[in-house]
Amino acid sequence: MNIVFMGTPDFAAANLKAISDAGHTILAAVSQPDKPVGRHSDLKPTPVKLTAQALGIPVLQPSRADDPEFLDRIRELDPELIVVTAYGKLLKPELLSIPKHGCINVHASILPRWRGAAPINWAVIEGDTEVGVTAMQMDEGLDTGDILMVRKITPAPDETGGSLFDKLSLLGGQLITDTISALEAGSLNRVPQPQEGVCYASMLNKDMGNIDWQLPAQRIERLIRGLYPWPGCYTFFNGKLLKLHKASLLTDEEYKRTIPENAVPGTCICFGTRMAVVCGSGAIELLELQPESKKRMSAADYLRGNRPQGLFGKER
Repeated sequence: MNIVFMGTPDFAAANLKAISDAGHTILAAVSQPDKPVGRHSDLKPTPVKLTAQALGIPVLQPSRADDPEFLDRIRELDPELIVVTAYGKLLKPELLSIPKHGCINVHASILPRWRGAAPINWAVIEGDTEVGVTAMQMDEGLDTGDILMVRKITPAPDETGGSLFDKLSLLGGQLITDTISALEAGSLNRVPQPQEGVCYASMLNKDMGNIDWQLPAQRIERLIRGLYPWPGCYTFFNGKLLKLHKASLLTDEEYKRTIPENAVPGTCICFGTRMAVVCGSGAIELLELQPESKKRMSAADYLRGNRPQGLFGKER
């Protein structure tokens, strides 16, 4: 099938490669413009652009997906289908109507749960026991189109945003190739999304990682996993930033044995080569952390040179 692919991040790049590996003709890969990064504002190409170039696929990078010249170019290419994965912008009817099979989107959630920008991270933060990817027929709304196919998996107990990203990237590649095969065979069934269960995955920002120790331990532990590797979680101790890379829940038995009855949220408790922080309810054990201006290390290594006493806090 002749396809135009639209996407930007690593998740989309994996889908692009899967479609190419399946033998389809990709007429062009459309991605967001390169962004300036670093001190010298060097332009950094998107993962989809890099993947397309490696596969010998022409790349288009319009500033707007409704730009008339871009729309004319897509009409010239005359794709049978446009596949969209994490492109980053809503598409207008003028583009959606160009291919005879319309536009199919691969979204990293079980729709209608977690429509929006960061479904993988929010699934971890909220403790979802079932996650997956959905192929949907695109319309003008934000992830509101009819469902074509769904693939589901059970996340691991220690799943992070990063590890789930990798799993769903592979699953998304399998899903889109299966969806295209079903489309070619005429066996796709369109199912409208239910109105119940709709929720939105808002964009992530660095402030989300500033831990509020008044929250329950389970919520904080999931935040640390869900926001890893970006934007990451952190706290402050003695006026210095402390990044929190990995943690676990302190068991009820360990809590009773190690945490003083009068300990308030944010209190750091060290015992042996281990360290825990009291939360609004329960406590978490810090396993891997990173002091300001230093490398990531285990809690045991950190405690060899530090013995924090007092409160961790949200601000300097």
